[in-house]
Amino acid sequence: MDRTSLRAAALAGATALALVGTTAPAGATTGVAHDEQITWQGWSGTGWSAGTSAGTTGTTAGLTLSTPVGTIPYKDPHTSTRRTWAYGTWTSPLTQVGFAATELVTSWNADTPAGTWLQVELQGTYTTGTRTPWYVMGRWASGDGDIRRTSVDRQGDKTSSVLTDTFAITSPAAGVLLRAYQLRVTLYRDPASTVTPVLRSVGAMSSTVPDRFTVTPSAGHIAWGTELAVPHYSQNIHAGQYPEYGGGGEAWCSPTSTEMVIEYWGRTPSPADTSWVDPRYADPTVDHAARMTYDWQYDGTGNWPFNTAYAARFPGLEAKVTRLHSLDELEHFIAAGIPVVTSQSFLAGELDGAGYGTAGHLMVVVGFTTAGDVIANDPASPSDAAVRHVYRRDQFEQIWLRTRRTTAGGGTGSGSGGVVYLIKPTEVAWPSVAGSTNW
Repeated sequence: MDRTSLRAAALAGATALALVGTTAPAGATTGVAHDEQITWQGWSGTGWSAGTSAGTTGTTAGLTLSTPVGTIPYKDPHTSTRRTWAYGTWTSPLTQVGFAATELVTSWNADTPAGTWLQVELQGTYTTGTRTPWYVMGRWASGDGDIRRTSVDRQGDKTSSVLTDTFAITSPAAGVLLRAYQLRVTLYRDPASTVTPVLRSVGAMSSTVPDRFTVTPSAGHIAWGTELAVPHYSQNIHAGQYPEYGGGGEAWCSPTSTEMVIEYWGRTPSPADTSWVDPRYADPTVDHAARMTYDWQYDGTGNWPFNTAYAARFPGLEAKVTRLHSLDELEHFIAAGIPVVTSQSFLAGELDGAGYGTAGHLMVVVGFTTAGDVIANDPASPSDAAVRHVYRRDQFEQIWLRTRRTTAGGGTGSGSGGVVYLIKPTEVAWPSVAGSTNW
């Protein structure tokens, strides 16, 4: 399993949600009781003009570092290397969430050639009007030759904190929630070079998902009998490989799932990309994905936006982190030919056929049987040939959508509340679902 369990445990304590009774947007897909609110808001293309640039220029191709506003030193906490970087910034407009939110996850799509990198920050506005500090949501580069890709620990105030990649209200029951936010992206390059990072998009999923141990099953019948031809990759055949990247292949559920979807879309790391992998290892693209999603602070490969940013490195792909309301909603993606990476946690007895329990795990939903059960490429399998699983629809929907669960020790743990990675080519349209604003 991935070390998402560490973050899940932290979220369980920090986001015990008590806001039962909120409603989904009018017209949302029916079949499951929507008592959560989710929205995705982002900038790309011509949208850069809505924000404020300092040393950056936005075009339909992306935001670039044009005339740096100055230089700044950065001491990498994971290598102790100190370098000076030229930089510029882009700051989004103050953006109203549209409801009182308890969590926010940013994600971005960018190209960072050698000698460049970027940082994404968030400043929230509470329902009281008070603002949060500027929180670092990620320091990112597609490679690892210039900086170590990293989240930042120990960020917070009396009302909120950042747990790896997730902004969370510490005590929603206290009544102070997130009303609005701004994102700030800083682009960095070597002062002796004119090579620039290119930010193609940046955005955030804001949500309020109430405490729930169970969910009402959705109705389905949208993509029943459809199965997408997604490659089968097992994380377990990589057990013991490159333990410096989060403990080895047995912990690589997130990058293994991400790589399956990337290769479904006909993209793949080049032989040069994987030349560092021991030639005795099968499926070297999975090893590469693990290295290129690894978060040096989190010490794992399960940082959600680092996975979607990795996917978006490949030509023509776009990717984001969000939440979905139900399997009904997810079925629309399958019907559109888009596989979906889902995050869930469960006891061994809660998902028939899995044969294991987990405090945090990623897999790929690739289709539905004619009876509506979930067909998943589950990387926690003993071989590539064993990756395809059929899971009961009602069980899968519960372990994916719930926010609270009973642990093996009898305590209370957290669930993802419907978190997904959405990855597709830019020319493929997002599915249209009435009332949904969450992608």
